[in-house]
Amino acid sequence: MKIKSVLSIFIFTIFSASAYSQKVKLMNIGQLNERIKNGKDSTYVVNFWATWCAPCIKELPHFEKLSTEHKSEKLAVLLVSLDFKSKLESNVIPFVKKKNLKNEVFLLNESNPQEFIDRIDASWSGSIPATLFIKGDKRKFVESEFTYEQLLTEYKKL
Repeated sequence: MKIKSVLSIFIFTIFSASAYSQKVKLMNIGQLNERIKNGKDSTYVVNFWATWCAPCIKELPHFEKLSTEHKSEKLAVLLVSLDFKSKLESNVIPFVKKKNLKNEVFLLNESNPQEFIDRIDASWSGSIPATLFIKGDKRKFVESEFTYEQLLTEYKKL
């Protein structure tokens, strides 16, 4: 009887942990703009990255730290992957799980890169990592890799 109880608890724990894992949602630019416009947060930090981009991977922990250290503020950190849609199951979801990312993660579902790049910011060349800071009517776009200190400085400037 004890073995069955222990086994049941073990199995329940495993399934509960896997059910809690981070979801990665497909999102187009219109939906991203709606998420920001209708969100309840006052400040948004939107990072554009990809699983194949070494500088992107290097800076992802900084975004996690920013949201953790400023969780009492109305801050939303959105991580928008620019991986191909076909890589969602094979690359993006396993990557997010392996890195234990807690911020909201999206995979950009757009077919015309130049069109969505221009809709994010007209000055964007298309290189990543890139980050968009939004607070009310203020928007700042930065096309470079951040250290944590640089990220924190940009966040506090808003």
